[in-house]
Amino acid sequence: MPRKLLALEPAKLAALELLAADRGDSLQELLDEAIDGLLKKHRRPVTTREMFSASARTVRRQRPRPRRNPA
Repeated sequence: MPRKLLALEPAKLAALELLAADRGDSLQELLDEAIDGLLKKHRRPVTTREMFSASARTVRRQRPRPRRNPA
């Protein structure tokens, strides 16, 4: 998994660590849940499957529909 270094205010980090401990989760699990919620809120795909589904819908919308000839 790729890593990223984030700078958090000490008070926010302490609050997150306390919340993680209260819930019995790791800080990583807590942050994963928060990031997933943020992406869903803004209608962004979270999983690879969701990314491919969104991409396929975009392609289908862009493709012109063939015209029907009334018979």
